[in-house]
Amino acid sequence: METTRKIKVEVPAELLEKAQEASGGGIRQTVRLEMQLVAASEAYARLRRLRGKVPCTRSAAELKTGR
Repeated sequence: METTRKIKVEVPAELLEKAQEASGGGIRQTVRLEMQLVAASEAYARLRRLRGKVPCTRSAAELKTGR
């Protein structure tokens, strides 16, 4: 079972309103969504740093076969 933590966060009202409009949800849903996006952006940044550093043993043509 996933553990949760209750937190108290103070944010500018205008920023919260804009974030809620963008997410289309309430405060809780907006905060959760934004936290997920921040976590995902770090994962994508780590993947981008690997670009060109992982050797590929198959050609582009081999990768396209079987589609």
